[in-house]
Amino acid sequence: MTWTAITATTADGIAVITLNRPQVMNALTSVLRREMLEAVREAQATARVLVITGAGDRAFCSGQDLTDAGHIDAVDFTRILAEEYEPLLTAIAESPIPTIAAVNGAAAGAGANLALACDVVIAAERAVFIQAFTRIGLMPDAGGTWWLPRQVGLARALGQALFAEPVSAVRAAGQGLIWEAVPDADFDAHWRRRAAQLANGPTTAYRAVKQAMRASSRHTLAEQLALEARLQGECGRTADFREGVAAFLGKRPARFTGE
Repeated sequence: MTWTAITATTADGIAVITLNRPQVMNALTSVLRREMLEAVREAQATARVLVITGAGDRAFCSGQDLTDAGHIDAVDFTRILAEEYEPLLTAIAESPIPTIAAVNGAAAGAGANLALACDVVIAAERAVFIQAFTRIGLMPDAGGTWWLPRQVGLARALGQALFAEPVSAVRAAGQGLIWEAVPDADFDAHWRRRAAQLANGPTTAYRAVKQAMRASSRHTLAEQLALEARLQGECGRTADFREGVAAFLGKRPARFTGE
């Protein structure tokens, strides 16, 4: 596959999709979203973990490229969000394999919420997260109104959305917005180690974790307990479970195969 707005590679079970428009801080266009959706679907079929990152050091993604949205008097955000953003964000959030956003720089607007669609966000300390929408008279979209209150609570979500101020990676980690902030010099090697850890882990268990965690907010306790019982039954029938127990009893590292 030839890409024009992204790069995509897969090695050792790790698929890496890189937003590749560094000259405009990896801003999102229709072409980029289409290519990214195709690459996400490919990764889910061939890899054991998916990493999304940005080219360069300045930005992970600066959000929607406004020059790509059409004339300001005729831009149809409803169509763009429904037809282009929703399929991509849903594919990432509901991915059967673990997803990591390796946030190498600024993540603004839809770019910030693209990162939050991933299971785990690892950011360089130079990164900032900005719900920049109100700066141009818009409200958060691309899932921001869903992820933000769930990650940081309503008060902080409203503060970020209304004031549209940058939140440093260190502060974001402290608030629970992201998983961790990493010193800039260690960032690349660190997220690669994290991705390798997941790629070598128990695939069925990871899929069950994702399914159960994401279902919990819409379930009663009884429904969630029933889901846990069903999913744990599936995990207990895997070769990875047998290997995990054998490794524990043998006091050695487990060698999971994803089976």
